[in-house]
Amino acid sequence: MAGTMKTKGSAETPAANEYAFTNTNRWSTRQLVTMALLCAIGVLLSFVEFPLLPAVPWLKYDASAMPAMVCGFAFGPGAGFAVGLVGAVLHGLLLADAPGAVMNILVVAGFVIPAAMVYRRRRTMAGAIVGLALSIVAATLMAIVGNLVVTPLYLGVPLNAVVEMVIPILVPFNLLKAALNAVLTLVVYKAVSNLITPKKMQVKGR
Repeated sequence: MAGTMKTKGSAETPAANEYAFTNTNRWSTRQLVTMALLCAIGVLLSFVEFPLLPAVPWLKYDASAMPAMVCGFAFGPGAGFAVGLVGAVLHGLLLADAPGAVMNILVVAGFVIPAAMVYRRRRTMAGAIVGLALSIVAATLMAIVGNLVVTPLYLGVPLNAVVEMVIPILVPFNLLKAALNAVLTLVVYKAVSNLITPKKMQVKGR
């Protein structure tokens, strides 16, 4: 293989070649530091909230899922979900809000994993857009599931009241929230992708 360095008397084997490629997908020190930074940014963003729909001011938007999605594009779905998971747990601990943390974990899983899996196989703008479109739907579904399960169990809201809010309130709010995070992800990842994963490290994950 062109560009491969050999020592005298050494033989290039398929196993050695495979190791050379798969080694780039491990969580290196550089990657862990980047993940920690993105996690910290996500926690900070979770406290920057504002209402999206005037009729329901108690439902507020924050961009905390965006850093996790950027990480998912850069390092794969496992890394992206790990960043989102840690961020949701830290936010829940800081506010003593366990139900909110559970719902945030569900939503970040729905938002990060589908898009990161698609982009891992198709690292193009089209792949990113298709993946994010799937993630918008998945995150909305997970938000609805979270509200139907967590809200009655831990917040004391009757299930019927939650069901009545699904179509007029929860669906439009969560679709809009996920769509905004998707657009932010495209903008931010395009700007920082070469800083996070230099060209020589941009190898498709397994």
